[in-house]
Amino acid sequence: MESEYQEQAKVFKALCDPKRLAILEQLRGGEKCACVLQEPLNLTQSGLSYHMKILCDSGIVVSRQEGKWTHYRLSAPGREKAVELLRKLTTPDSEQEKNCSKCG
Repeated sequence: MESEYQEQAKVFKALCDPKRLAILEQLRGGEKCACVLQEPLNLTQSGLSYHMKILCDSGIVVSRQEGKWTHYRLSAPGREKAVELLRKLTTPDSEQEKNCSKCG
C-alpha cells in the first residue's frame, strides 16, 4: 500500500510547483522541444531537466528523443489517471461516514 501512495504522490508533486504548472500550460498548445520550453521560463537546461523528470515520472507528460533534442507532450492516459486519482481521493465514501464506530 505504501508504494501505491508513493506513486500517487508523484502526481501531486508534479502539480505543486509554479514552474511545472507553467510548463503544463505551454504543453497545452502541443508538443514542444526542450529548447522551446526553456527560454520563456528562464530555466537553465539542468533546471528544465529537473522539472521535466518530475512531470514525466508522474505520467502527466511523456517525452521522445529526436536527435540530441527531447520533445515533450501531455499524456492523455496520464491526465485521466491524475483526474481519477483526485476524484477518488476527494469523493466521500458515504458508508464510512455513516458507520463510524467511535461516533456512535
